[in-house]
Amino acid sequence: MARHFAAVLAKQILRRSANKAHSASSNVPKGCLTVYIGETEQKRFIVPVSYLNEPAFQDLLRKAEEQFGFDHPMGGLTIPCREETFINVTSRLSRQ
Repeated sequence: MARHFAAVLAKQILRRSANKAHSASSNVPKGCLTVYIGETEQKRFIVPVSYLNEPAFQDLLRKAEEQFGFDHPMGGLTIPCREETFINVTSRLSRQ
């Protein structure tokens, strides 16, 4: 169920961001996606798509869905968490 959720969420977000004319995600390497992190001021990160299958990253995605639904204002995935939280999660994932 969680993998299905992540796949559906990712497809919807990526489809919408591809449709935004001024999206910065057009220069993202293959196999990665743009993620904007922050509660008020967003910072741009590039992460591997494989993170979408990780439970810790899926928790962050659920927060994003609760706050933004599937319409992300920055043209990429926007996750409303502290930058330190995001870096902590992605650091653990990159070591696996």
